[in-house]
Amino acid sequence: MNIKTIKQGKDIVRVIINEPKTYNSLSTNNLIDLIKIFKKLDLDKTVKVIILEGAGKGFSAGHNLNEVKNLKKKEKYQKLFNLCSKLMLQIVEGRKPVIAKVHGAAYAAGCQLVASCDLAYCSKDALFATPGVNIGLFCSTPMVAVSRKINRKPMMKMLLTGDPINASYAKEIGLINNFYLKSKLDREVLRVARKIASKSNITIKIGKQAFYKQLEMPLRKAYSYTSKMMTLNMMAMDAKEGISAFLEKRKPKWKNK
Repeated sequence: MNIKTIKQGKDIVRVIINEPKTYNSLSTNNLIDLIKIFKKLDLDKTVKVIILEGAGKGFSAGHNLNEVKNLKKKEKYQKLFNLCSKLMLQIVEGRKPVIAKVHGAAYAAGCQLVASCDLAYCSKDALFATPGVNIGLFCSTPMVAVSRKINRKPMMKMLLTGDPINASYAKEIGLINNFYLKSKLDREVLRVARKIASKSNITIKIGKQAFYKQLEMPLRKAYSYTSKMMTLNMMAMDAKEGISAFLEKRKPKWKNK
């Protein structure tokens, strides 16, 4: 298996795509393994935050083009792209917050993977691109995730030119949260992960689900839906504990119920 998991403390897990020789490509095998791991972590009650990263020189160059070239049949292409979409949906629809920790290149489906994560931080030298147009293969599935994080004009420029963008511009257009020197990236990502892990599990789960669902709704429907979700959240023990702790000026003791 080319995917490693490392426990970071008691409630944070690092998922590492560990295939540097293919620039951590999203091959069929790696996609299958990533889906299995994310599903497993989603059900693990001890895990509160997941950090996704790549080994070697960079994050991920996207699909393995040697594999893609050899598939040849329409149904095999469809299977690969459906599998990739399944991973992205698993990350978005999963209960746990996922942070992308990016260094080097995040290209094509690798850029899609970054955009699918809830938060993204990168090294100062990181590059992001949807370069499919350069090889005659428009980045149609990657654009689904990326276009939901950035505005249309910068998205279309990335898609139509295939040119990479740097960390500073990626932050400016909202693809990433922030960037740091490579020596500081690990520490800064862990700092954010620990802060999120200190919150109530059930609150984060309800909130993450509500956030992505309401984005796709008309305004009135979004308010109706989120009012129901706020009510559901309010019935949880942790909401009552959090409000009491705030009023009593003490730290909350989460039950994650």
